Amino acid sequence: MTSTNSSFAHSRFLWKHEHPEFTPIEAMRRMINRKHGLKLANYHDLHKYSVEDYNFWLDLWEFLGIISSIPPDPKRITVPGKIPEVPIWFPDARLNYAENLLYRNDDAIAITAGGESGVVTNYSFRELRQLVRRMAAALRVNGLEAGDRVAAIVTNSITAMVIAFATASIGGIFSSTATDMGTDGILDRYRQIQPKFVFAETEVLYAGKAIDLLPKASDVIRDLNNKGLQQAILLPSTLTGKEVSHDIPNTMNLSNFLDTGDGRQLTFEQLPFSQPLFILYSSGTSGKPKCIVHSAGGVLLQTKKDIRLGFGLGPEDTYFQYTTTGWMMWTFMLSGLSCGARVILYDGSPFHPDLRTYLKFIDDQGVSVLGTSPRFLAEILGRGIKPLEVGSFEALRVIGSTGAVLTTPMFHWTQEAFGGQRVHLISTSGGTDICGSFVTGTPSLSVYAGEIQCKTLGMKVEVFDPSGNNLEHTGTPGELVCTRPHPSLPLYFWGDPSGEKFRDAYFSMYPGIWRQGDFIVVNPETKGIMILGRSDGVLNPSGVRFGSAEIYSVLEKFSASLDDSLCVGQRRPQDLDERVLLFLKMRPGHKLTGALESQIKNEIRRALSPRHVPAYIFEIQDIPYTVNGKKIEIAVKQIVSGSDLQPSGTVANPESLQLYYKYRDFDKPKAKL
Repeated sequence: MTSTNSSFAHSRFLWKHEHPEFTPIEAMRRMINRKHGLKLANYHDLHKYSVEDYNFWLDLWEFLGIISSIPPDPKRITVPGKIPEVPIWFPDARLNYAENLLYRNDDAIAITAGGESGVVTNYSFRELRQLVRRMAAALRVNGLEAGDRVAAIVTNSITAMVIAFATASIGGIFSSTATDMGTDGILDRYRQIQPKFVFAETEVLYAGKAIDLLPKASDVIRDLNNKGLQQAILLPSTLTGKEVSHDIPNTMNLSNFLDTGDGRQLTFEQLPFSQPLFILYSSGTSGKPKCIVHSAGGVLLQTKKDIRLGFGLGPEDTYFQYTTTGWMMWTFMLSGLSCGARVILYDGSPFHPDLRTYLKFIDDQGVSVLGTSPRFLAEILGRGIKPLEVGSFEALRVIGSTGAVLTTPMFHWTQEAFGGQRVHLISTSGGTDICGSFVTGTPSLSVYAGEIQCKTLGMKVEVFDPSGNNLEHTGTPGELVCTRPHPSLPLYFWGDPSGEKFRDAYFSMYPGIWRQGDFIVVNPETKGIMILGRSDGVLNPSGVRFGSAEIYSVLEKFSASLDDSLCVGQRRPQDLDERVLLFLKMRPGHKLTGALESQIKNEIRRALSPRHVPAYIFEIQDIPYTVNGKKIEIAVKQIVSGSDLQPSGTVANPESLQLYYKYRDFDKPKAKL
């Protein structure tokens, strides 16, 4: 393995905070020094303390002002958990996630809900609490108890937030999917967790089109009725506000459901720190998506830490994270309320009616902290739009970019395009797996173009070679690992009582050590970090993570003509984003025709979503396999992305890999889907 100090050849100083001493992260450093008699001089000293002493998490609890009926016992920060690698944190503490997010009860604006319709609605903290109160009363009356699952097929709306908070106030477990996910994708997730309640949208607006979701909702509800579903609730049209007529068994409209509530006051059940809160989903690389169970305390402590200390978010801020309810960034975004900030919810496409209108919305709302993605920033650049000609963005002070790699040129362009030195551009990387970040930004350090500033507090991130040796100080790339437990480690996978699938997913390569699946390198001089891509087979076009297994499951419907298939991501050095390539090995007597290609794309779109549709589909003569009979996606991904590699002894048919080299430089006009 060769040194890759050349990876940092384009790293250049970009930004430095004028007064870091006034930021929350520096205030916390000073608090820890006073409290413990330490002399932590800078962020790196603070990080070292945070990963060597578990008292850091008690310090964080205090600094963030976590609300609890029983505070943590300093003598029992952790105890053994269900899975050996995952301890139970703060076993004596009692708190409620929703109470921490709904702590304000005043008339300041908590939520601004907007979207491509152009309608903007504000909700005060007091109004938000009343909406949650009414929803929680109905859920309680209808039998929701701690540990029950509540699922939702829902837009990024006030209703989604209310359902989640009402569920959490009782101790239920919330899980959501975006409305553009296909029926098969939804059922692959919700059949596993067997929700007691399901909320479903019936009509939404996207890209200027009204989309009827009632048939999808009906299919999902009828299927789940056979798997323990107690009640389904249909939401009114997001276009007209009207409720729909239906003949779906065991289903009522939202207004009728809310009317079943008895008017009781909002009560926040005091629950263990490790009480399950959210179920998020893996990308489904091998089989059905894994159901990742996150704890209430872990999500609260980790996300509030990332937002409050990394972004410096406070009551004077307006936070806007563009996301759907199917992405972990939706759950991350919710913690903006725990900092007392105003949170913006956006429903619909940012490209309709046009991108300038969307940017003007951001400026008009006085957004101070903007969460976005490299792909979106590249769209602005590619369309020749200059943001400062659309608006002043004078309130904007932080841009957080995640979901993919932010390249060096995009660092430079974004910094200047949105206001130059007054904007702190933060590139972060974490995952659905931990509902937080491993590496992030901080106002305490300088920004270098192309680099993520630092490791996240409390996360003992290291860079390992295949043998488990730390490569961090050599400038050589390796696996991103986390060698010390932290509170937002998932509790377990739903439906995995032995923990075997859980351990295989994260701890099989380095026993006892978390492996994230990202390939990274650390700059020995700046200590900045570069993510070089996924080291596993997860697909990540435009920041939307999904697994090849979801594509393979759709292709089973074409088995009469398809013999085999391989789905990989391609990201070459010149590419701003990853694209998905699908290779098909046809059965004798069959060819990949234009008609068949269209049928396959349409079926993927229907069953999963438009974002799952591959950029290109090719006919291939052979698919590489290991001697153990597993498809070799990683090697093909590396080949089409520009790497030259020698087949290992584990490849059963090494000659097949030669077939893929010609696709690394292949480009053709993309047909409209």
